[in-house]
Amino acid sequence: MTFGHDMLAYWALDPDVTYLNHGTVGVVPRRVLAAQQEIRDAIERQPSQFLLRELASFGASLGQGSRMRQAAARVAAFLGARGQDVVFVDNATAGANAVLRSLAIDAGDDILVTDHGYGGVTRAAEFIARERGATVRVVAVPYPAFDAAALVARVGEAIGPRTKLALIDHVTSESALVLPLADIASACRDRGVLVLADGAHAPGALALDIPALGVDFYVANLHKWAHAPRSCGILWSASAHQEQLHPPVISWGLDEGFTQEFDWVGTRDPSAWLAAPEGIAFLEEMGFDAVRTYNHDLAWQSARSLTGAWGTALEIDESTVGTMVTIALPGAAGDTAEGAKELRTALLDEDRIEVQMHAGYGRIWARISAQVYNEPSDVERLRDAVVRRG
Repeated sequence: MTFGHDMLAYWALDPDVTYLNHGTVGVVPRRVLAAQQEIRDAIERQPSQFLLRELASFGASLGQGSRMRQAAARVAAFLGARGQDVVFVDNATAGANAVLRSLAIDAGDDILVTDHGYGGVTRAAEFIARERGATVRVVAVPYPAFDAAALVARVGEAIGPRTKLALIDHVTSESALVLPLADIASACRDRGVLVLADGAHAPGALALDIPALGVDFYVANLHKWAHAPRSCGILWSASAHQEQLHPPVISWGLDEGFTQEFDWVGTRDPSAWLAAPEGIAFLEEMGFDAVRTYNHDLAWQSARSLTGAWGTALEIDESTVGTMVTIALPGAAGDTAEGAKELRTALLDEDRIEVQMHAGYGRIWARISAQVYNEPSDVERLRDAVVRRG
């Protein structure tokens, strides 16, 4: 396959919009949507047979295990994990909630987060802390001049005698930094602190071997870079902790084991989860290494060209860039959240460019998502549209 605009044929994106925002909610390939619809059609031909006898572990009548376990095994292999250690959740936030609600976090304990953590997950930590009389301790990420070693040191220094859990992003949402997760996990493990990794942007963007990272729990989305339908996420847990984990919705699987509890939490549409292997198949047919290389190179080249054109600083190393990159806009663009929202809307309405924008550190920032249907000309359109606005 030749990457670039010819690849747009594989997605149903509006041809009038330059789409530089794949990382926000993902874009589902046509073939994966078709696979999902086939699953839905199969459910409707025999709803009781499919949902009550074939879908989940407790009712499975399939020779090779339940449909859910078969799909989980395929996804787990892609993530370097075992199928029995992976369960499906709606999204990374749902998986983080499951872990936070399940752990014995008591009054006086600490939950460690960074100031680059995803807001929805950080709020879940704050809610659990408030409910149980614990404290959320925030570590400041060295930024915009990012220093990976300094971050590892700061996390280690922030750990106190009552720190129970560190909640660390693998790839940060707004700043798009690939954090030194394995090093942070090692520092936490040396101090007896559990690590919950938020890998919302990692599957399909990075080559993953989750167990090798040394974390205790890993939550991620498959509907971003792994091309699954929305909403589709996973929760991986080290086997030592699985017995204490429960889904936010308790149902028939209670106390029947990790996979049983999460595989069936009531009647719902499981088609996104069951279609996830089709997204991985598409990624592998394109060539996973080739996809990652193309997307990384486009993101890094975009960072260098945009900062040069806009006269802003690039204070990160290439090693911190996966498939997304966040760039400071010129000072004339403003520095407020409202200004970022207005600019993002104007770029879409007037220039037909969809790109994520946010404010912070005295600037407005653009986060560029690079996908195989993008080309440098897409980034040049964004460059010129910002320059025209002064």
